[in-house]
Amino acid sequence: MAFDLASLPRDPDRLIEIILALQDRNAHLEGIVAALKRTVYGPRSEKLVADTAQLPLDLDDLIFSEASAAANDDAVGPPPARSCSPRPKPARNIGALPKHLPRYEVVIEPEGKACPCCGGTMHVIGDYVSEQLDVIPAVLRVKRIRRPRYGCQSCEGAVVQAKAPPRLVDNGMATTALVTSIVVGKFAWHLPLNRQTDILRGQGIALDRSTLVHWGIRAAWWLKPLYKLLVGIVLASPKVFCDDTPLPVLDRRRRRTRTGRFWSYAIDDRPWQGPAPPAVVYLFAENRKGRHVHEHLTEFSGVLQVDGYAGYPELAKPDRPGGAVTLAHCLAPARRQFFEVYQKSQSSVAAEALQRIGMVYQIEERVRGRTAAERGIVRQAETKPILEAFKIWLMQRLAEESAKVGSGKSDQVYAQPLEWIDGVPHGWPR
Repeated sequence: MAFDLASLPRDPDRLIEIILALQDRNAHLEGIVAALKRTVYGPRSEKLVADTAQLPLDLDDLIFSEASAAANDDAVGPPPARSCSPRPKPARNIGALPKHLPRYEVVIEPEGKACPCCGGTMHVIGDYVSEQLDVIPAVLRVKRIRRPRYGCQSCEGAVVQAKAPPRLVDNGMATTALVTSIVVGKFAWHLPLNRQTDILRGQGIALDRSTLVHWGIRAAWWLKPLYKLLVGIVLASPKVFCDDTPLPVLDRRRRRTRTGRFWSYAIDDRPWQGPAPPAVVYLFAENRKGRHVHEHLTEFSGVLQVDGYAGYPELAKPDRPGGAVTLAHCLAPARRQFFEVYQKSQSSVAAEALQRIGMVYQIEERVRGRTAAERGIVRQAETKPILEAFKIWLMQRLAEESAKVGSGKSDQVYAQPLEWIDGVPHGWPR
């Protein structure tokens, strides 16, 4: 921030106020930069151990199994100290290769089978078998389709020949296996098409990238009915999870990438022993405008589990075509904001908020895998009172912080304030 020396006040008290304001602003900006660095460069899993000296109450969300560690990954506290106990022996997969892999044997005989003592013939009394993981590199080959023509020796005009089999690409030279390999390589293994053309060129096959693009478009055309069926099955479910993720999209007009969005809609009844198999569909959108999710969910009516994105509340309006959608907000986004505040300032308010949220996480860990009726009973009896008390506590803290801001004595506990809608913060379960 640039200052005009002529306009600066000469009053020491006024200068102190300016310095304190700049310190608060710098602290706020440093918190934003730290959060951005953590989002871009930080680990996806933020497993930390609570500092019991600072937080006398156990953080309940730290008591979880390894299976749920990735979901509850932002508990408060410093990293654990390095233990003096010896490092555990690393687990190596020696001699325990998967049984489903095909096996072939290479028998190595000794140079001679005569006894080195008496010269007599020796016989097998045992053997030693070791296994190694081997690979057969991809081999390009040419598929020749021969269709013999048969003619009758008595009738000159009678000729019989089998019909040509259908091809994935009309009049194309690629088999279904090759197109499948290219599509899977691009979308599953993140191999760009130009890199795949280089791989093919290394084996003596010169193909233009546009040819591979055409093959991919043709494969998408064949898969479109299956895709529509999957979309219909997922969005016909009474409960759907929704989230979006950014992805770079090539834009030749600007000679650089632009940011598109993949909206994912998923169903998974396994946590409550439901009958439906898990499934997920991805719908592409040019940007993150709310109209896209409205277009995707035009026919949907049910419970939609979402985060704090500002475009979702429009779905819950009664006058929405197709009926209002019931929003089930995820607690993780609100919890993450408290975690970031605690990481920055070691705030006792943020620490207590994480403790209260941790109590909910512990209950969810206990009821995971039970039926929907059992989970509902436990949540009404145990989780509901915790969340109601948490809301009252939050409103009290917000009022106190607002008073501090009005008096100029704020300690920036809420460095990233929650967005409130109808008295409930985004990310809050309604």
